[in-house]
Parts: sequence; structure tokens; C-alpha cells
Amino acid sequence: MADPARAQRLAKRISSIVASAISNEIKDPRLAYVTITDSRVTNDLHDATLYYTVMGESIDSEPDYDGAAAGLAKATGVLRSKVGAGTGVRFTPTLRFVLDTVPDAARHMEELVERARANDEQVAERARAATPAGEADPYKSSGESADDRPADDLREGGRQE
Repeated sequence: MADPARAQRLAKRISSIVASAISNEIKDPRLAYVTITDSRVTNDLHDATLYYTVMGESIDSEPDYDGAAAGLAKATGVLRSKVGAGTGVRFTPTLRFVLDTVPDAARHMEELVERARANDEQVAERARAATPAGEADPYKSSGESADDRPADDLREGGRQE
């Protein structure tokens, strides 16, 4: 069984090799906006999972997830041979590419937090403009004495004074 620390080091190395190969050596236009975000290697060093994200050509354009997945599937063999040459391990791990959903989840969470802040601001605005439903000060004031209390108050131990 391999060392988990070794698997992490190999995952980092594989990530950098694949990212470099995608940006410099593979000429598939579908991979132009693909970024490798993370990688994981099993403890036996036989399987590597690479997480990727795809950006659009501009801020307003939608990313081509299907095209990127097809481009990565086509380039898997070349990328695996590059990983084998770059790592020098006895067995080159199989590569599996998974779309990274963390940026989308983070964006969704930011939208939810912003919506909650807006709702909190509305509630605070209503609270500032609100008036009490009953008396302005419904609590007893400090001017009351103990003699003003009802006579049937029970004291400690159930005895009346």
C-alpha cells in the first residue's frame, strides 16, 4: 500500500503536467478555456481523478462543457503518456476527468447570501418604522414597590408571607 503523502505529491505533479500539456502542447480548440482545478490519486497510485472547470470565451458567453469533455476524452491517451514520461512511476495512473462544480456552488451560495442580506435590510427598515402594538413601555417601571404586588404571591417553600 502506498503512502497517502506520496499519493498527494503525485496528484500535484499530475495536475501540473496535465495543465501544462493542455495549455502548451495539445492544439484542440475545445480545450482552450479548460483549467485543471484539483487532482486526486488513489493510495495504490493506479487511478487519478482530475477536476476541471471551463470558462467562456467572454464574460457574457456560456462555457462549452460538452465540447471540453469531448476534447479531454480524445486527449486522454496523449495526456496519460505525458504523465507517464513526467512522473517516472512504474505504473502510469489512468486519468479520469470530472467537471468541478465548486465554482458554481460558490457562486450560488454568494447569491443566497446576498438575497439574505437584502431581506435582513428590509426587516430592519420595517423594524425602524414600526410602533408598539400596546403600551410604549409594557414592562414594570422601577418606581413600583413590593406593596403593589398581589397578596397571593407564593414565596419560597410554598409559604405565604
